[in-house]
Amino acid sequence: MSLQEERIRKIVDYAYRNVPFYRKRFDEAGVRPDSIKSLEDVTKIPFTMKTDLRDNYPLGILAVPQRRLYCLHASSGTTGKPIVVAYTRNDLERWTTLMGRTLDVAGVRKGDVVQNMYGYGLFTGGLGFHYGARAVGATVVPSSVGNTKRQLMLLKDLHGTVVACTPSYMVYLCEVSHAEGYDPKRDFTLKIGLFGAEPWSEEARNRIENCFGLRAHDIYGMSELYGPGVAIECEQRNGLHVWEDEFLVETINPDTGEVLEPGKEGELVFTMLSREAMPLLRYRSRDLSRVYVEECACGRYHSRIERIKGRSDDMLIVGGVNV
Repeated sequence: MSLQEERIRKIVDYAYRNVPFYRKRFDEAGVRPDSIKSLEDVTKIPFTMKTDLRDNYPLGILAVPQRRLYCLHASSGTTGKPIVVAYTRNDLERWTTLMGRTLDVAGVRKGDVVQNMYGYGLFTGGLGFHYGARAVGATVVPSSVGNTKRQLMLLKDLHGTVVACTPSYMVYLCEVSHAEGYDPKRDFTLKIGLFGAEPWSEEARNRIENCFGLRAHDIYGMSELYGPGVAIECEQRNGLHVWEDEFLVETINPDTGEVLEPGKEGELVFTMLSREAMPLLRYRSRDLSRVYVEECACGRYHSRIERIKGRSDDMLIVGGVNV
């Protein structure tokens, strides 16, 4: 908590000094950066909405000169202008560290072969998992999306031990593998599956695990918050651990904005604590979940979020695409 308090003070001051959008928003709310002294004061900070990012398209919330940017990603833009996400060199290094931790918690180790079936490009999934696999010393097979028959051939021939993709695509791989004459448990060597970018059920988890004989982990993230790597299920799989040195998470009543006690279902709100290029303060995710603060049976003290129950804006996510 002391680390979070130190970082929240720094990031609020940083955003106020360097992002005109936040300076205007704070001034309108009558809030000064020096009034944010503890985590209890975070509720004074105005929310940031997805519409704010679209209204400031493409790079209106930058805190650094554009010449300092090392990379740009973007959302699909299915509901209008895409959200452009910017990274400095330090941001990319932090994201790589977070993804390395994420894969490590799931059990990925040096010597594993990670077949990465997330899309490479403006979508953050492909490169996010690629960075994470390299951080733990695993071998990456950047097969990207589609071409299912080739995916199955590569899984068998390259002896993949870890797969990363959307859960709906993994269910589809199960169906196609049987149709192509594979015995998934015998012909593949998969141990771990990393699935995210869309909600999925325990029934889908059981189907994937029974088909391939792997252990399936839910992973949470969004492009605005670096990408994947915000939270991950440990071996207990009783919630997703949030990396709290980088993200302050709250739950609010989506209708009133009231902050809820831990354990109550509400909309997840995130504050990024160290981002240079594009700091986000109290960003409303629109994802519905609960936050648990007690120690996990795995021994970690990071707060956990329950698997996403739905959205507060009636948006669905199908195959990693917002609908």
